[in-house]
Amino acid sequence: MNGLQAGGDIFDEELFTAEEAAAEVGMKPQTIYVWVSRGHLRPAGTRGKYKLFRLADVFRAEATRDRKRRKRAVAC
Repeated sequence: MNGLQAGGDIFDEELFTAEEAAAEVGMKPQTIYVWVSRGHLRPAGTRGKYKLFRLADVFRAEATRDRKRRKRAVAC
């Protein structure tokens, strides 16, 4: 894991760039960028020009998106 450890007392979790988080979750980084642009996922912080994400947030966004897709498929 190449995640960056956030400093301070506020966060004790590792933060990952979109590329690192996507590799951990098994998706393309572009998916994370799309979720951010659509409001499904928010960065936990930034380091320079890079947005950083918690893996738990990425997994939560993925689960939410999967549930919505399943509901649409059942409704058809």
